[in-house]
Amino acid sequence: MSTITDVARRAGVSKATASRALSGRGYVSEETRVRVVAAARELTYVAHSSAMSLATGRTQTVGVVMPHVSRWFFGEVLEGIQAALLEHGLDLTLYDANPGTDTRRRVFEDFLARRRFDGVIAVGLEPAESELDALLALGKPVVSVIGTEGATSVVTLDDSHATALATAHLLELGHRRIAFLGGTESTHWPHVESERYAGYASEMRRAGLDDEISRTPAELSMPAGYAAAVDMLSDASSRPTGIVAACDEVAIGAIIAARRLGILVPSSLSVVGIDDHVNAEMFALTTLRQVPREQGRAAVDLLLRHFDEPDAETVTIRIKPRMVVRGSTAGAPGHSSVAVRDSGLSSRE
Repeated sequence: MSTITDVARRAGVSKATASRALSGRGYVSEETRVRVVAAARELTYVAHSSAMSLATGRTQTVGVVMPHVSRWFFGEVLEGIQAALLEHGLDLTLYDANPGTDTRRRVFEDFLARRRFDGVIAVGLEPAESELDALLALGKPVVSVIGTEGATSVVTLDDSHATALATAHLLELGHRRIAFLGGTESTHWPHVESERYAGYASEMRRAGLDDEISRTPAELSMPAGYAAAVDMLSDASSRPTGIVAACDEVAIGAIIAARRLGILVPSSLSVVGIDDHVNAEMFALTTLRQVPREQGRAAVDLLLRHFDEPDAETVTIRIKPRMVVRGSTAGAPGHSSVAVRDSGLSSRE
């Protein structure tokens, strides 16, 4: 069986150069790359991760840490990360670090420190200072999908822009009593939820509706959205005609609550979510679409950039959402106008 040494000898280059040419990591001239690839084909060489590690000083492995593997957003991000890593010949080691568990503590205090990675992608952790310090202490590039900006490069949805678009959509439909549903003080993603509430509140103030701004707390889940919406909608004298939900799961919970209370959606209540969750179409939910797989791929691209440029400044990529109008929104009761948006709309200037 041929080795990287054989390929390097056939191509007339060093093992490190042959490894860079075959892995796509690091610079080699196009002429050299072609020569190395041709040599590998002639020798029917198949790269082995251990040999690649010896040649480059890298493990060819990326650590991925996330709080939930089974939930829609995180599963989609993970698929995007895995697909992009495999395309670059890189392996991944996954840690499911559920908030508040002993497993999470051990991941940050023990497992990450004793494993060798070329870099780490942290998904949706909003890390505590000690956890962020543990990641940075590894001395390897770290990229976050959702996270605090500055310490690491970050890929995130433009959260305030998303809820501003959602609120503007309801305002254009004639709604004035618009409430924000979702987010709690104990949330594990305070930055995300505060940004989403801020976008809603800003748009309400822009419309001169400061007195109508309201927020009902709820964890970011369907059951929590349902329970909070039951309380919000039970009083007919104060219930809103429009809801901007912090995420699609909360929005779907609100739709189910409205149906059980006999409130018609959308003729009596309009609901907008954020995500374009796998179940959004089933509930005809108007939403702001984000594509988590794209965020996973973007995180890998950022990490590879930091591999090549270890001293590069951290960057933040804010992904613009796209409005998808379905059947959960309509004109406010007694209001005849109908706002029509192209489902491909990505921003409002």
